[in-house]
Amino acid sequence: MKLSIVILNYNVRYFLELCIKSVQAAIETIDAEIIVVDNNSEDGSCQMVKDLFPEIRLIENKENLGFSKGNNIGVSHAKGDYLCILNPDTVVAEDTFTLLLSFAESKEKIGIVGCKLINGSGVFLPESKRNIPYINAAFKKVYGNSEAYYANHLNENEIGKADILVGAFMLMKRDLYHKLKGFDEDYFMYGEDIDLSYKALKSGCENYYFGATTVIHYKGESTLKDKFYARRFYGAMQIFYKKHFKKNSLFDMFVWLGIRVVYLFRKLPVTKEKCVSGYVFISDKMNDALQLTLQKKLSLKSNLSNLEKGTEVIFDANKLSYKEIIVMMSDPKKNKSITYKILPKQANFILGSDNAISRGEIVVLN
Repeated sequence: MKLSIVILNYNVRYFLELCIKSVQAAIETIDAEIIVVDNNSEDGSCQMVKDLFPEIRLIENKENLGFSKGNNIGVSHAKGDYLCILNPDTVVAEDTFTLLLSFAESKEKIGIVGCKLINGSGVFLPESKRNIPYINAAFKKVYGNSEAYYANHLNENEIGKADILVGAFMLMKRDLYHKLKGFDEDYFMYGEDIDLSYKALKSGCENYYFGATTVIHYKGESTLKDKFYARRFYGAMQIFYKKHFKKNSLFDMFVWLGIRVVYLFRKLPVTKEKCVSGYVFISDKMNDALQLTLQKKLSLKSNLSNLEKGTEVIFDANKLSYKEIIVMMSDPKKNKSITYKILPKQANFILGSDNAISRGEIVVLN
């Protein structure tokens, strides 16, 4: 088998359904398997997988074991020569895996390969490619200076070496994953992708960012000015430094002070009230259930030209490829006031996300 895609899920039932459907479209010509590991979700995720995707291997954990352990369990069942660790709140293009596998096989010392990630508004996520988070870079990041933290030597569409890739999408050889002993289970959430990327580098491999394919990652990165994220971020950095660098009392003091400073001066996320002026359905025919559910005007179009301010675009995945949807969302010339949702193939809901600090919005159709 060529490829195993491991998806760790926790209470994102609708995003998981969309993710799986996009992955299935992307592996039609690849000898591949999908493994879903569920960390004791309470939203019907497991039953959805059983009902809609009975051919998929589903592993149901009886408690939330965290990111590292959950993925390690999934990989233990994998058979592919290559692995892709994939978040459930992602959408891949039809050619994502074929492009990345071809690229990986062209490199002799291939480590981990990542790709371009955009959020639900079509905005590039800079955590797609990062540098090793030395103390100075981590300190500057919390105050908004991310130049040293992110791998800015590459632009978002380039291909090249990058030290650290993001856990939402990581492709590598299965043998390498086992050689590195997988994700370090000392990390519950955050930091495990940095740790694995760094271990790959230390083993003599070369990690790459592949900006020629784009994946939607809905949740994005939580604000560093939120006290709970700051605590998890610095806690993960503390584990990372203790494991990979000499004991550093200065860093321990920095972590202690950093969490408290961020807490004192944090700015809580402000959610602006959403005002949709009208809806546009990108398809070749109107959807009656969608028209009935939405309370405002719904227009049928084939492209994103001449949209009014405040329009919400709904892409019909029954008629459009996921790659077409991703290309339209990531168009640099798009109107920034436009928001997006996707109607998955053969589904009765639409979903999307307008910012990087929430899980998004789901609308079930009447």
